[in-house]
Amino acid sequence: MGLISEAKLLSRGRDWRGRSRTPRSAEPWAPKHEPKEFPTAWARTPVTGIVRTAIQRGVLKPVAWSQTRVTVEGREYLDGLRGPAIFIANHSSHLDTPMILGSLPRRFTDRLAVGAAADYFFDARWRAFTTALVFNTFPVERYGSRRLRGLAGRLVDDAWSLLLFPEGTRSQDGWMNPFKVGAAALCISKGIPCVPISLRGTYGAMPRGRNWPRPGRPKVVIRYGRPMRAEAGEGVRDFSFRMMSEVTRLWNEEELGWYEALRASAAGQLSAPTGPKAIGAEETPAIEAAPATGTDIEAAAAGTDVVPAEPEDASRWRRIWESTRPLDDERPRPVWPGR
Repeated sequence: MGLISEAKLLSRGRDWRGRSRTPRSAEPWAPKHEPKEFPTAWARTPVTGIVRTAIQRGVLKPVAWSQTRVTVEGREYLDGLRGPAIFIANHSSHLDTPMILGSLPRRFTDRLAVGAAADYFFDARWRAFTTALVFNTFPVERYGSRRLRGLAGRLVDDAWSLLLFPEGTRSQDGWMNPFKVGAAALCISKGIPCVPISLRGTYGAMPRGRNWPRPGRPKVVIRYGRPMRAEAGEGVRDFSFRMMSEVTRLWNEEELGWYEALRASAAGQLSAPTGPKAIGAEETPAIEAAPATGTDIEAAAAGTDVVPAEPEDASRWRRIWESTRPLDDERPRPVWPGR
């Protein structure tokens, strides 16, 4: 390091190693300034909605469908659904949102807002503008900040349905992460249904680090479940666990078929799709209801996870290899059409 560079460091209150010469405990207190919120109300105006519909139906869906082989199942469960609802899904790829928006009937997508990480999609104005325009996103704080608390509830009050990913982030290796309980708390507090969705193949088609799907048109399966409502007296944690269990059942339908997955779920024999385990580890325990403790809404605000105890995971390369295995076209079919 030259003499001039060292002089600059010293003038900024740093030593020659770049460290502060003033202990943090001795620094004067200064109020913490929250970053300014990016406005998104403009994205929900009628004119912007027309532009967004043209982009989604005329550009986004044709491109996504041309790069993958998409199968959509269970959409008939949405026929009787009216009013705002919360759509939840497992999350492992940036393809997840375009796939869901492209598979939903237009009567839902015209009034659908998508929760997006405030620290990722709203950290730069150009990215915030693009995602708000194309996907009608609104910022969601992932790390406990109260700056945007209540925005999702206000959207529901305005008759907007929401698409949320309860895991809070994309999976690192294609397998499911623990569910946060915020989506369940919102369903209970607003008295609206939840629609579970399982996505298979999106991680293999476009995993983290890729900006375009892999060549070869990999298969993607989007599977909708029946709308769910919280039962009388059901707590937030219990309902969140039931939501995760239903996504798990839909996930397992790809290998087991609808009937066998339903039987296994009723018998408590389904395991959360959290990936292969280390050699010698016991099987992942079947999902069981977690007891509700404390004030459920407060737990939701704290971002509590809902996940069963598990044995040690297998090595990262094996987990990724398993999650990117191509989906089999000759899987078990439903016992009868329409299920």
